[in-house]
Amino acid sequence: MTTKQIDYCIELAHTLNFSRAADNMFVSQPTFSYQIKLLEEEIGFAVFERSGKGAALTPAGAQFVSFLTGMREDLKRAIEQGQNFSAKYQDSISIGLMVWQAVYFLPEAIRLFAETEPNVQITPVFRYENSMEAFLRNETDMVFALKEQTRQVPGIQVHDLFESRIYLIANRDDPLADKNLIREEDLYGRTLMVGGGSPQALRAVQHRLIGSGKIHYFNSADHDTTRINVAAGRGVCLAPGFLNDHSGQFAWIPFDCAESFSCVLCTHKEDNRPSLKAFLDVLKGLYRDAVAFPL
Repeated sequence: MTTKQIDYCIELAHTLNFSRAADNMFVSQPTFSYQIKLLEEEIGFAVFERSGKGAALTPAGAQFVSFLTGMREDLKRAIEQGQNFSAKYQDSISIGLMVWQAVYFLPEAIRLFAETEPNVQITPVFRYENSMEAFLRNETDMVFALKEQTRQVPGIQVHDLFESRIYLIANRDDPLADKNLIREEDLYGRTLMVGGGSPQALRAVQHRLIGSGKIHYFNSADHDTTRINVAAGRGVCLAPGFLNDHSGQFAWIPFDCAESFSCVLCTHKEDNRPSLKAFLDVLKGLYRDAVAFPL
């Protein structure tokens, strides 16, 4: 199956008209129809039903085109990245992140690193879930993680980055926003957003608070949903400091508890590139120098 045949197939799925689809792809209709026929022969089932009125997707064809469209977009991005890389860079370092704010100083690190290593590309790869699994499949060169996730994982090097405490997130006009430190009793009678894939340390605090019997709770699917619920006035939530985007939209107030998160970067043990070490040093240096920065 060629990329041309993929493009023809997607275009016909949009127009459901051989003549119009051929015109849109700047080829003759016989050539277009022949390429669609070759594609269907290769995959072993009909993607389209032909009629005098044009074409219609078969049930199998509709599912196939859906996957094909996603695959074509991935291929397009891969080609664009390859073009960018070949034009300017000699090496590349990819870093897996759950959300962009997890490594808040990443943009500054990229800028500083480019001053000494202009031929090395730094590529963030965002995966809300399973970023560690992708890293272990060698899909990224490094990954942001919590130290608890790295225990007994073979073949990796763990680099300490920073310690992150737990904060209460509230609207700016919430009375709690005026406090410098939130204690358990401050939340009595309030609704706490919980769930959403919370890390182990945060779950422990949430369960302890709910166990008091003095705090209402509301299950929220993920961190972004929780932020929307907080903005809508449905409650407040606890979150790791590394999720703070420092945009000022919400008040982030330290929560009085012993739990915290050890945030690390992981690299593959066999990856000893000097450029990788240099980039790690830049990042670690930024966090080391940001002692007063809330995390």
